[in-house]
Amino acid sequence: MNTGSILALVAAVFGSGGIASAFGSIAQTLFVIFVIVFVVSREVRLVRGGTPRV
Repeated sequence: MNTGSILALVAAVFGSGGIASAFGSIAQTLFVIFVIVFVVSREVRLVRGGTPRV
């Protein structure tokens, strides 16, 4: 659970639906970006001939 998700949960508990929605969408967007960067970096490492670290 990342910081954006925690902030969204706290905002939802206190009744700020709009803020919770904004934090939730920001957290989701950042998660997708980090997954894409992770996959691209793994592929680049494999193409360059390195063995992936697990």
